[in-house]
Parts: sequence; C-alpha cells; structure tokens
Amino acid sequence: MTAAREAGFRAALDRALRVGEAVLAADGSALDAVTEAVCALEDEPLFNAGRGAVFTRDGTHEMDAAVMDGRDRRAGCVAGVLGPRNPVRLARCVMERTDHVLMIGDGALRIGREAGIEEVSADHFFTQERYDSLQETLRMEAEGTLDDDPARRHGTVGAVARDRSGALAAATSTGGMTAKRPGRVGDSPLIGAGTFADSRTCAISATGDGEAFIRLSVAHEIDARMRLAGETLAQAANHVVWVGLAELNGSGGLVAIDAQGRITTPFNCEGMYRAWSNEAIDRTIAIYQPCPLQQ
Repeated sequence: MTAAREAGFRAALDRALRVGEAVLAADGSALDAVTEAVCALEDEPLFNAGRGAVFTRDGTHEMDAAVMDGRDRRAGCVAGVLGPRNPVRLARCVMERTDHVLMIGDGALRIGREAGIEEVSADHFFTQERYDSLQETLRMEAEGTLDDDPARRHGTVGAVARDRSGALAAATSTGGMTAKRPGRVGDSPLIGAGTFADSRTCAISATGDGEAFIRLSVAHEIDARMRLAGETLAQAANHVVWVGLAELNGSGGLVAIDAQGRITTPFNCEGMYRAWSNEAIDRTIAIYQPCPLQQ
C-alpha cells in the first residue's frame, strides 16, 4: 500500500459516499441510495466489481450482485453475468420486473435488455492489474506455491442505508475470486449470506471468503441474533465475524446499519475499505481503524 494508492482508494470511496448521501439528502429511499452508491463503486476500477472485476481461471468475467429492500424484504439477485455495466442495476430489475429473486446467465440478461439497462463490451471490464493477478495466481498454482493471501479471495463492493422514513436497504456486487472456476457463485447474491435487509432489524452487505459466509449464513445469523437473542447490531455482528467465521477459518467483514441508524463495520482481516456518514456524525473514510460506532 503506497501513499498514492491509498489516496486513490480514499477518493473513490468519497465519490461513492457522496452519491449515496445525495440521494438521502433529497429524501430519496434507502433502496435508491444503496443502488446508486454501488453503481459508483462498480464504475471504479480499483474495486472487484463491475469495471474492476477479477478474472475467472479461463480469463473471463462472471459477476454477481444483489439488492434487498428492508420495507418488505423484496430482493433481486443475479449470478454469473457479463454485459451490464452495472450488475446491481440488473439485480434490481429482477426484483422489480419479475416474480423471482435469483436469476443467472442469459435469462437474467434478457430481463435487463427488456428494461433498457446499459450493456458494454467485455473490454470495459479488462484491467491490467486484475489480468496480471490472474496470471500470477495460475503460475503459483502450477508451481505449488499458492499461498493463502486474502487479496485473492476477498473483493466485493456493497452499501447499506437507512432513509428518513426509517426504511433500510442493502446492495452488494462482486467479480468473485481471482482464478475462480467458471460457474462458481459466492455469498454476494445469496440473500441471508452476503446481503440482507429488514427495516425492523438491520441491513448488511458482506465481503470475504464467500464459501464461509454461505456456510454460516452470515447476514441472516446477525439478524437472528438481534431478533431472537436481543443482541445489539454491534454485539451480533462482532460475534459472527470474530467467533463464527473464525470457527470456519473464514476471513472478511461487513458493513451494517440497524433500525436506529447505528453503524458497525467489523472485519477480522488486516483492513477493509469503507466509508459512512449520517446527519449526526462527521463523514468518515477508513481502511484500517475500527468504526467508533461499533460499541
């Protein structure tokens, strides 16, 4: 991490945060805020989603995304798609234009085309850094020297929000894991694993070892601990991240907000790019230090 690279990440997070803030400041919905914030992140090549998505081991892109509206628990998810500039918009089309929750491949793409969402060529998603990372990973696999670097397993963008009506929403988007097998789907588009929202409890978007997050049903586990055990958002989220994931040797973190607007961003790895704001606190952009609202 160079100073210049860190500055680039902070500037990108600032741009995405401002997009979400603008929606909420104009009395927009939490659902619109998270959708637009994630679109902004998908357009940033620094992050593993949309334009900056990682490559499969075949040198292709397969992207996943999800949105969830906490007002009625409607949700839309897509997996293994290539074409839409912003996969999160396609996920929202699934929610708003079909009776389904999760769609894949050509069927999902057809819904987006009917809705007129923007599609781009495969070249739009090529970044030299991601391509070089694929080649390095494949080389290490062939030599038997592949290590357990989380940088190859992590990589997701997401947003959660509470609007002035009290509604919560969550959205998540990812390119998956570097050198993943074609057809692999992680936790991001799975409701209750990497994405969840219920305005009575919390909204959550997660990033990390997808398989561990799926096995633990991370997002739903946090909601359940709040509803059934009476835990606060911070208590539930910290337990799941630090205890539950540790039992599965899983690493990662999440961003979350509760019905009262309290924010928590626990992670059990070296860092997690994140930013937050509300009407009562200063806006904050962070990579390493814990969120002061977690307690």
